[in-house]
Amino acid sequence: MFRPQIKVVDCTVRDGGLMNKWQFEDDFVRQVYLACSEAGIDYMEIGYLSSESAFSRDVYGSWRFCAEEDLQRVIGDDEKKIKLSAMADIGRIDYDDIPPKSESSLDMVRVACYVHQIDAAIALAHHCQAKGYETTINVMAVSTVGPRDLREALDDLSQSRVPVIYLVDSFGAFYSEDIDVLAKHYMDRMPDKTIGIHCHNNQQLAFANTIAAIINGVNYLDGSLYGIGRGAGNCPLELLVSFLKNPKFKVRPLIEVIESHIIPLRKKIDWGYFIPYMVTGMLNQHPRAAMAHMESDEKECITDFFNQTICSIDLV
Repeated sequence: MFRPQIKVVDCTVRDGGLMNKWQFEDDFVRQVYLACSEAGIDYMEIGYLSSESAFSRDVYGSWRFCAEEDLQRVIGDDEKKIKLSAMADIGRIDYDDIPPKSESSLDMVRVACYVHQIDAAIALAHHCQAKGYETTINVMAVSTVGPRDLREALDDLSQSRVPVIYLVDSFGAFYSEDIDVLAKHYMDRMPDKTIGIHCHNNQQLAFANTIAAIINGVNYLDGSLYGIGRGAGNCPLELLVSFLKNPKFKVRPLIEVIESHIIPLRKKIDWGYFIPYMVTGMLNQHPRAAMAHMESDEKECITDFFNQTICSIDLV
C-alpha cells in the first residue's frame, strides 16, 4: 500500500463538472483546492482545457476552459502546494488556445482520447510538452476495445515521449480480474512508461479496481471527493488516501471539505450508485442513457429502464 512512486490525482472538479456543466462557485473550487493541498494530494485536476469555438461560456462554467484569470481567482496569492492539471479532449481544443507553461498556473495536461485517436493524442501531448507541461495520455473506454486494436495502440504509445499512460474504465464495466490482465498488458507493451488508473463506479468496484491496479504496480491513481463524477462517479478520494498508508497524506482535510461543500452539493446532483448506472456498467455501455433517465421524471422506474436497455442491445 505504501510506495513512494505513487501519485494521487484529485478529479473532483473536472469529472464532477460533467454532472453540472462545470457551474461551480469559486468558493467551492477554492475549498477543494485548499483541502487537497493540505491533504498532500499530488495533483488537482481543476477542469478541462477547451476552445470557446467548441463550448459556449453562456452554457458552461469556467472550469470547462481553465483560463488563467479563473485559475488565479481561485488559487490567489497562496503558496502553491499542489500541482494543477487540466484535461484536453481531442477535437475540442485548438493548439493555439493552449498557453505556454510560463503563462499558466497549470502544471500538467492530460490528453483524453479513444483508441482510433492515438496519433492525434500523441501529437497534442508532444505539443503540450514543447510548451513546458507534464503530460499523460488517458485511453478511454478500453472495455470496448478488441485485443489487436489495443495492442497496436499501446505499441504506438510506447514510441511516444509521453511518460504516463492511463488505463481508463470509462463505463465502470471492469472487474479486478480485468485490471490484473490489463495492467500487466500495459506494462509488457510499454515497459518504459508509468501506468495510471481511472475507474468509474457503476458496479461499486472503482475502489476495488484501483486497489487491484496498485497491487499490479500502477502508480498514478485517480479519485474524487465522495466519489463525485460522471454518472456513477469515481473512486472516492478519501477511501484511496486512507488505504495508501503514506504519512504524507492526511484524510481529515478531505473529510472536512466533504462535510462543508460536497454533501450539500449531493443534495442537488445525483451522482453515485444508482441502478441505471449499474445496468450500463454491467452491459459495458456508455452511461449517457442512464444519465438521461436519472434526469427524467421517471428516474425511479428502474425496471423499465432495465427492460428498455436490454431490449435495445438485443439481449432479450
